[in-house]
This record gives sequence, C-alpha cells and structure tokens, in this order.
Amino acid sequence: MSYEKVKAYLDSRGFGSRAQEFSVSSATVELAAQALGCEGARIAKTLSFKTPDRVLLIVAAGDAKVDNTKYKALFHTKAKMLTPEEAVELVGHPVGGVCPFAVKEGVEIYLDQSLRRFDTIYPACGSANSAVRLTPEELELLSGGVWADLCKLPE
Repeated sequence: MSYEKVKAYLDSRGFGSRAQEFSVSSATVELAAQALGCEGARIAKTLSFKTPDRVLLIVAAGDAKVDNTKYKALFHTKAKMLTPEEAVELVGHPVGGVCPFAVKEGVEIYLDQSLRRFDTIYPACGSANSAVRLTPEELELLSGGVWADLCKLPE
C-alpha cells in the first residue's frame, strides 16, 4: 500500500512515470543497485531516526555513513534509529522502502551533501522493491527536504 501512496504523490507532481517496481527486492543498497544496474553510491538511502521531540529522515548516498559527531552537533542528541515497527507507525513506510515522499505530518527531512556529486540518484518509493530516478534538485523539490552535512564517505 505504501508504494501506491508514493506513486500517487509522484503522479500528482509529474514524476510518477519515473517510479519503478521490481520483481526482486531492492530493500538494501546492494539489492537496489543490482535491480537498477547502477553503482551502489547512487542509491539514495533513507535512514529514519528519532530524537526526544521529533522524527527525522536522512537521505544519503548509498556509500555514505551517518557521522555521529555531525549528527549530534545538529540535533543535540545521539543518533537513535527507528525500529521497523516505529518506521511504519511514525514515518508511514516500511523499512527497506522508507523514502522522503508522502510521509506522515511532522517528519523532518534532511538531504545529505553526499548526494550532490551525482546527476542521477535513486530513492525508494515506499516499498522494498521500488525506486524512482531523480536528480538531487528534483529530490529536494519533491521531498521538501533541506540540505545538510551529516555523513562521511568511505576513505
């Protein structure tokens, strides 16, 4: 059901034709890269966190890792990821399909700078077997997210 909600959201903004559903899982960066035939770094993974007073999503390149020092500096608390049950309840999408589109009201969205090095990226579409092809600018437009420096890239 989450895919249909995201697809309708993308359709209403003129991007629905770019959404894809796969016959195989795309629940991890590696699986999504295989399904799409692209490098894993281009997968725009969406990580879900909670602080004492809010729920937030960080969308980052597939090869990036959240930098705990940067996270704590911005949010003034340690990073605590949502459980699979909390992701569905608080964000509206299941783990493996969490994306920054058609989320529950009040969820804050942050887009990590690691995505800006690519012309095309692939976030999920609300299910563990979906993706949508976007530019970083289109991701910003469709998600309403704000750019931040929250991750580190591999050495």
